[in-house]
Amino acid sequence: MSVGPRINLNLNVRGLPNSATVAINERCNQLIADGRQVYKLGLGQSPFPVPESVVEALRQNAHQKDYLPVKGLRALREAVAGYHSRRADIVRTGDDVLIGPGSKELMFLLQMVFYGDLVIPTPAWVSYAPQARIIGRQVRMVQTLRENDWHLQPERLAELCAEDPSRPRILILNYPANPTGRSYSRAELEALADVAMANNVVLLSDEIYGELHHEGNHASIAPFYPEGTIISSGLSKWCGAGGWRLGTFLFPKRMRWLLDAMASAASETFTSTSAPIQHAAIRAFEGGPDIERYLLDERRVLAGLGRWSALALQAAGAHCPAPHGAFYLFPDFEAHREALAARGILDAPALCERLLEDTGVAILPGVEFGRPRTELTARLAYVNFDGEAALAELAAQDDPSAPVDEDFLRRRCGETLTAIERICEWVQG
Repeated sequence: MSVGPRINLNLNVRGLPNSATVAINERCNQLIADGRQVYKLGLGQSPFPVPESVVEALRQNAHQKDYLPVKGLRALREAVAGYHSRRADIVRTGDDVLIGPGSKELMFLLQMVFYGDLVIPTPAWVSYAPQARIIGRQVRMVQTLRENDWHLQPERLAELCAEDPSRPRILILNYPANPTGRSYSRAELEALADVAMANNVVLLSDEIYGELHHEGNHASIAPFYPEGTIISSGLSKWCGAGGWRLGTFLFPKRMRWLLDAMASAASETFTSTSAPIQHAAIRAFEGGPDIERYLLDERRVLAGLGRWSALALQAAGAHCPAPHGAFYLFPDFEAHREALAARGILDAPALCERLLEDTGVAILPGVEFGRPRTELTARLAYVNFDGEAALAELAAQDDPSAPVDEDFLRRRCGETLTAIERICEWVQG
């Protein structure tokens, strides 16, 4: 019996698994539905609520139903340009901004319309390389070293560019970083910018976690290489609005041709980003005292929790520097290799699988972030807590600058502390 013509999948997509972060979240949800106690440290979703003033702006604009301009609502594009001007002294206008349904989609469109290699320092976020492979672009994974804080070194970038000086390239630089939580100093950014500028490398500066720098002093690479840097940001992390799906790209003026090309591709794919979300996002990017207090309290919680977690893992023998920002840690359990091997654990995937089976703690192996499979690294997202309750308690305190203590963390982030303690106990056997 005929069943119709056979349809062949694009070989770039055939066999491609789901995103590791999405997959671990779905697996955790199934285990919980099956009655297991699970500590969800796999998906990097903000635990904090969207600021009430931004939610109210969404309520007031729920009636908005028109298709908006492909590049984004004019008022929002101006608000995004103003935001970057205030935060990093990067002078742009709304004409330099492109709005999309999440920065992830904008990154995909960028690679689709710009022909060139994608350069990714590892460890790196799980979706950069798969996007390039889906499109058919060449990916150059640049391995970094623990001794260099997992940072790309300028000389390594220069060596790569020297292999074929005329080849077009996009370098993705993410800081504070997913998966390490670490960030670059101004001196490091300037040195990388010098090499990128000398080799006409397009820099995609993924600053989605910039507002979550724990000290509130995030620095962008854009001022050091203004003509060649695109800044990627959005609402998902600092504004707690991952499911709203709104991302932003800020282009240098000389790259408006690239913005226009991406907009043309967008017009044939998603058309425009949700109208109510765009109207509400204006409130978020305009800022104000309530947004500043919200950010301050987010940073207080994440700084205290990140520091406590890193110290606990260090005490258990892991190499795990305290994070500068975001809500990630990237521990290396190399010191326990011999003991883990005696338990039949020889690589990072086996480590994470056994950890989940034995303790209910879900984390992701370093191999998902571009590291060698046998390297005993893993990423954990310390977000398994009620962010709304944590912010409510801090809002009632008199001193908004005081760091949170362990008593606060036990009350408001207890499940995360328990998860870290379970990791430490398990890895020590």
